[in-house]
Amino acid sequence: MSIKVDFFKVEVVPHDPNWRSAFETESKLIALALGKNNVVAIHHIGSTAIPQIHAKPIVDMLVEVKDILKIDTHSSEMEALGYQAMGEFGISGRRFFRKGNEAGIRTHHIHSFEVGSPQIERHLAFRDYMITHYEAAQEYSELKRKLAKKYPDNIQGYMDGKDGFIKEIDLKAAKWRASH
Repeated sequence: MSIKVDFFKVEVVPHDPNWRSAFETESKLIALALGKNNVVAIHHIGSTAIPQIHAKPIVDMLVEVKDILKIDTHSSEMEALGYQAMGEFGISGRRFFRKGNEAGIRTHHIHSFEVGSPQIERHLAFRDYMITHYEAAQEYSELKRKLAKKYPDNIQGYMDGKDGFIKEIDLKAAKWRASH
């Protein structure tokens, strides 16, 4: 499935330990904006959550909520934090928000899902698998570096280039998670 994505330069950089604190700071603001009574948990996901690998410097967060429809009533609070509401943005049952800095460079992605969504388990299993399987993480890091060089101005080409690897890891991660 192909999703139209706004143009921006594809850049991957070495892991930055400050990404963790950026997640922690932003997650507190997100919990308030989306409603503490609805937010169940906020997880740091994506490559910035995996130590020692290259990543696009965008902090991805997964927000588990009791009621996904209530997220729609908090768009103005998210906009006040600098986020753009994108609706499902290609994934049924998701609410997606993105944020950039003053220079127009993307800094954060919020993926919200209702408790019980299989997307939650998929994202967490992928992250945890990569954290505990160093060689797979390094292979992913190298793939991301090669794709960023090959597609510096084509985020869709970059994403499509990662797709097969991610699906392969998703399968391994699900089996690994089930055995633990």
